[in-house]
Amino acid sequence: MKHTKNRKRLLYITVGAVFLLVFLRFGLFFLKSEGFSGLSVGIPLLLLGVVIFALCTSGFLAAWVYEDCGKRGDDPILWAIVVLVATPLIGWMIYVLRRPEIKRDCPACGHQISLRAKYCEECGTHMENKEDDTIMVKQETHHLKWIIGGVISMALMLVCLTGFIVTAAAGNNINTNAASNERVWNTGVIGMTTSSFIDGVWKLKFGSASEGFIKEQNMKIQDADTQMLHADISCKTVPDGATLVLWLVQGDTARSVDVTDLSEPLEYPLDEFENGKIHVRLQINGVKDTSSEIYIQ
Repeated sequence: MKHTKNRKRLLYITVGAVFLLVFLRFGLFFLKSEGFSGLSVGIPLLLLGVVIFALCTSGFLAAWVYEDCGKRGDDPILWAIVVLVATPLIGWMIYVLRRPEIKRDCPACGHQISLRAKYCEECGTHMENKEDDTIMVKQETHHLKWIIGGVISMALMLVCLTGFIVTAAAGNNINTNAASNERVWNTGVIGMTTSSFIDGVWKLKFGSASEGFIKEQNMKIQDADTQMLHADISCKTVPDGATLVLWLVQGDTARSVDVTDLSEPLEYPLDEFENGKIHVRLQINGVKDTSSEIYIQ
């Protein structure tokens, strides 16, 4: 009994740790991205709903697996963790496909043996199996509450996911305006990209991106009267009509510069801005195989 309580306690701790890590990840993202500026409140709520109900689905299925393992003499903690770590359905299906049959205790030595066994493999005691014992093995779905909870959680997860996709695809609740002082969010994709911001230097490389895709980095102006923004940008592949636009945005002030074909590094004065944070953005309109290095000095 004590061993069982310890196993259950370990399972509860594992589930709690998973939930804590998810909320911690959301919290870190919230702090790093300055919250969810530029998004309607519904989008992060729907996304959070997807994560929470996905975790609930995993938790319910893990609980069912834990109880089922106990009936079959398998390792419940191991399989519950497998279901939690893997996606809910995949982990659950793996377990169902390889779970052992339900066993019973030998009346002589207590060793667990198959319901269909004629002799105990441990002590050799003859087992008197009635036909009902061997054929009518309990096949009902036990611990149905966990299955029902998992199905309901999965349904709610799909509802939140559908709502998130529809809302994001509509675009009305997402800020995509490069001149906005709020954070810009993209509904497109960018490929083969590397981005770093070390010691005030923003380095960005990408292969290609969907039309109008915006990469953004917040920088800080220390002395607007004397400092300048330096940008060394090279676009190796420029199809007809393609452009790369550099945006500088601070409050109501927004300035743009076409940096598609720079013959030399750009030096842009910042005297029309104020000291403090400034949004530095690159709006990608068809250019490919681009590398850039941007800083304020």
